[in-house]
Amino acid sequence: MVDKNFAMSSFLALRYIEKKDVHFSEKLQYRHPILSNDERIYVRTAEEIGEAIDKQLNEVRKKSKKTGILLSGGMDSAILASYLSGCDAYTFRFLGGEFQEEELERAEIFAKEYGLTLHYVDISWKTVEDNLPAIMMSKGGPVHSIEPQICQGAKQALQDGVDLMIIGDGSDYVFGGMDQLLSRDWTFEDFYHRYIYVEPEEVLKNPESIRYLFEQYRKGDDIDFLSFMDIVATEESYGSYSNAFLTAELDYFDPYEKLKMAEPLDLSRIRSGESKYLIRELFRMRYPNIPTPNKLPMPRPVDQYFADWEGPHRAEFRDDIEIDKYKGNQKWLIWCLEQFLDMLDE
Repeated sequence: MVDKNFAMSSFLALRYIEKKDVHFSEKLQYRHPILSNDERIYVRTAEEIGEAIDKQLNEVRKKSKKTGILLSGGMDSAILASYLSGCDAYTFRFLGGEFQEEELERAEIFAKEYGLTLHYVDISWKTVEDNLPAIMMSKGGPVHSIEPQICQGAKQALQDGVDLMIIGDGSDYVFGGMDQLLSRDWTFEDFYHRYIYVEPEEVLKNPESIRYLFEQYRKGDDIDFLSFMDIVATEESYGSYSNAFLTAELDYFDPYEKLKMAEPLDLSRIRSGESKYLIRELFRMRYPNIPTPNKLPMPRPVDQYFADWEGPHRAEFRDDIEIDKYKGNQKWLIWCLEQFLDMLDE
């Protein structure tokens, strides 16, 4: 079913189209990720997480001639790298290496610690623009700002002969990495406005409400935010990775995606500053002489990219948007939606 107004609203609010049967246009079907139905591996300790990662990686590498890993300066990919000695690692580098230099330095340390061959994937705004049409065509809609760079990294790895890329996206969702969203017990209204990326009513002339999705998790005046994040947030994130790799035609595997905590998250530990406390423990076990890095999202200089952007001009958007109040990641969503609508017209 084509429902352009809902599709636009859902993308701005959630970064994906939530309803499975809704599309922007008859020309392109929106692609949802195919989530794994495999039985989950329950883990209680850092040791069990490490054993599960090791076993999974040993299995998938048997089918791979050359394995690579997306290596950032964070804990999640560093842990995976420690089980992949000798493989090729790919690290994103922006603005000639001047953006988040500490990330690059840590990636170099991780690669050296376990003998990985480190390759930098240089990303510029031109790289983003060059990859954007193909990944939007593949998804049938606008995309997350990480997708062009993931696609570029995958294409570079393919040229190096890599046939399987290891990623560490799922750790945040399984082990309590979304620390700001876990920082307190939310009322329904507070969580609704905190979670939404861009409120459709603020930028679209004909917005449609996304509240129905949040209502499914309502508990009186509060909300079951843990279940919401476990279901909604994971589909959006996994969909971004799957589409980028699908566009580049490279297989990938995330060992964290199959894991599940056998016991409820210890929210008191997370709220006292120990986000992903089991992952932190495993990192210290694998890198005993290296300080545990702070949690950071995948780097991308969207604030710099959109510092002077004046906002959208298409008829679907309001004429009174206060574009300067939005951060770079929010501006990307508005900008990318406009780019996709232009592409549909063409």
